Amino acid sequence: MIVMKFGGRSLASEQRMREVVSIIKAHLHENPIIVLSAIGKTTDNLLNAGKRALMEEVDGEEIIHFHQEIITQLGINSSETNLLFQELQKVLKGISMLRELSPKTMDYLASFGERLSVRIFSEYLKQQGIHAKYFDAWDLGLRSTSTFTDAEVLPESYDAIASSLQEVISSYPYTPIITGFLSKEKNGYITTLGRGGSDLTASVIGAAIGAKEIQVWKDVDGLLTTDPLIVPNAIPVSTLSLEEASELAYFGAKILHPRSIIPATQKNIPVRIKNSYNAMHEGTLIMKHVSPPSLVRAITLKRDITLIDIVSTRMLGQFGFLAQVFRMFEKYGISVDMVATSEVSISVTLDNNEGFDELVKELEKFSIVQIKTEKTIISIIGNIQKSSQILGMACQKLAEENINVQMISQGASKVNIGFIVDNKEADVCVKTLHNLFFEVNA
Repeated sequence: MIVMKFGGRSLASEQRMREVVSIIKAHLHENPIIVLSAIGKTTDNLLNAGKRALMEEVDGEEIIHFHQEIITQLGINSSETNLLFQELQKVLKGISMLRELSPKTMDYLASFGERLSVRIFSEYLKQQGIHAKYFDAWDLGLRSTSTFTDAEVLPESYDAIASSLQEVISSYPYTPIITGFLSKEKNGYITTLGRGGSDLTASVIGAAIGAKEIQVWKDVDGLLTTDPLIVPNAIPVSTLSLEEASELAYFGAKILHPRSIIPATQKNIPVRIKNSYNAMHEGTLIMKHVSPPSLVRAITLKRDITLIDIVSTRMLGQFGFLAQVFRMFEKYGISVDMVATSEVSISVTLDNNEGFDELVKELEKFSIVQIKTEKTIISIIGNIQKSSQILGMACQKLAEENINVQMISQGASKVNIGFIVDNKEADVCVKTLHNLFFEVNA
């Protein structure tokens, strides 16, 4: 049994849906469980409609017409979508009357995308001779925290999902079509799982049932050696370890959200990234363990980060300086991406430069603090047993290009070497390193 997740671009039109049906038919022998995102840009359109409703402009007609047109083109009769259309209009009118668009209401509004998607697609699968049944994920037991717009999946979800899908697992009487991105919290309110939420849903379901493989169908041929917008000739990476994939996702690769593969990691379930526009391509297979690359697996970047240098104002070798610094970060709930330390100083990177004025005031009581903005983390994911060789080659080449590396950090993961450069030098840095490791030395 496999889990197949299809994103919004894979479902963006009637023609795309027909292509996805062909893909599913080719995998019926593997008893697929299907997880869907909203169709096209529906989630964005729903949230924009909510914002307009706050200004007394109640208009969900464009969203409704878009889905009705797909229903007509597919030649199906989905009466349940009409009920959702009516419900959507009521929600928008309620937003307008109450002048309220809270995170809880935003999640309720966003939920119509996936709910419409699974109802339309399951009807189309039936028309195509595939016995399908749709589910809202909470009906299978997917539960979350009450952090609206960015909820976390609760541990009890796994057993509940496994139990709910037991009939499918044992005899496979139908193909389940399940909403991604959505859950419910303890009081029964709909929540959304934040960025990468549908991928996370697929990962949770795969972990719950012990799937043979989790397939995440995107619009690219897997994870690439770097951002193709910077290096057009970037090539797909055939295999990655789960650790490498996590590092790539966290440090800027946008194909997978970092947390979306954690459930798969914990259960040692392979994740394969495939292209629904090019189904024959093998994509990228992510497994717990793979052989390390000869040197470098991929290069990624994370822009607009802040670098903070913290230097102790007390005697050399002051006991507890590092502990004191990190207690301050814990106190203010601020997480750090990269760290470099010496006996009396520490440099850290943060995602942005907002919301830590109080932290800086606290740090300045016992240290000198220097804040540097508009920086980029360049991450080299590779064979860290050869870190000296990688570092030597990279630093020499960057020096030749007059690129100033402001900080270097090798993560505890042992697969990642990070460089800090100015935003304005980021693209040149990536091009230079990609040329060095994947073209000149290929």
